Amino acid sequence: MRKLRLGMIGGGPGAFIGKIHRIAAQLDNQIELVCGAFSSDPQKSIEFGCSLYLDKSRCYGSYQEMLHQEALRQDDRIDMVAIVTPNHLHFPIAKMAIEYGFNVISDKPATLNLGEAIALEKLILKHNINYALTHTYTGYPMVKEARHRVIQGDLGKIVKIVVEYPQGWLSSKDDESTKQASWRLNPALSGISCCMADIGVHASNLAEYISGQEITEICADLNTTVDGRLLDDDGTVLLRFNHGARGVLIASQISIGEENNLNIKVYGDKASLTWSQHNPNELLMKYPNQSSRIIRSGVGELCEYALDNIRTPAGHPEGYLEAFANIYRQFSKLLKNPDGKQYDVPGIKQAIRGMAFIENTVAASQSSQKWHTFNIASPSTLAEIDNEKN
Repeated sequence: MRKLRLGMIGGGPGAFIGKIHRIAAQLDNQIELVCGAFSSDPQKSIEFGCSLYLDKSRCYGSYQEMLHQEALRQDDRIDMVAIVTPNHLHFPIAKMAIEYGFNVISDKPATLNLGEAIALEKLILKHNINYALTHTYTGYPMVKEARHRVIQGDLGKIVKIVVEYPQGWLSSKDDESTKQASWRLNPALSGISCCMADIGVHASNLAEYISGQEITEICADLNTTVDGRLLDDDGTVLLRFNHGARGVLIASQISIGEENNLNIKVYGDKASLTWSQHNPNELLMKYPNQSSRIIRSGVGELCEYALDNIRTPAGHPEGYLEAFANIYRQFSKLLKNPDGKQYDVPGIKQAIRGMAFIENTVAASQSSQKWHTFNIASPSTLAEIDNEKN
């Protein structure tokens, strides 16, 4: 028995999410970061790796060098690669890592476009590699409890889903100078969307995860509120789901004063539930003819998946870092126990549905047609894949 060995690509100087990944990966003492290529600048990459007290010989100047050299190691090669870069690099890095036989855990969205996500699935199946996507919010214990309550029928038939993710960090032109903003607003690095690709995809994933239903139709209105921006920074999407529920998704990065106020309400014909990231340890259940009920993390009877992702006794708050770490912990269990057991880890299916959400939403917003079928692969995407094969 030993810790899993992790190599990280991206997440170097000034990168917010890289630090989050490193904390999350090592929180449960099951994973050890042993190498990395942390920056596109070779010298900065090596210096940053050394600042993390990694062996200098395993601090690499490029991700290509890292993957090639790590593949040559015999007794201590890495078990998994964390991809923590801007979106345009997700697919080429994942492709190379998979072809070298490394398991992959990637930041979202999985790729730059839907065609790449579908091609990624084929690579995963071909090489029999495990893949995880850090849809962080599904890692919260009470989100898992909410899903359980829906599945076991506590809410009855689901009729309405309202999910919101408002932020205010891009509300002015002055906000564009940060490293985080500069690449997210650049189509070459971020893809065809900023707001929907960054946070809207989290909201859609949360709605599908808790409700157990899949989006089948959308009506979208995306907006760019700051002059000169090329990508959306705000949007509203109407949703129809495969078991009859209707929904509303609101995602915004220009809602002044908002932080990461992700929240969801799921309404059934017997009861409803509410969960908010600002109060993540509580799940509020409401009923038509009785008092509302607050279900708290660590208190009373909770489902297996919720209990498996709680670390502290009741009254000791767990938050974003722990939820993020739950993705890593469940993925490490999967890697250590390849026995066919189902682990609650977002994977390639969620990756494809996320990219489909982004592309379908942008296309729907640009159209004068009201409702659009939610397509997993558009004709143009299939043509792109055929061209790649040829």
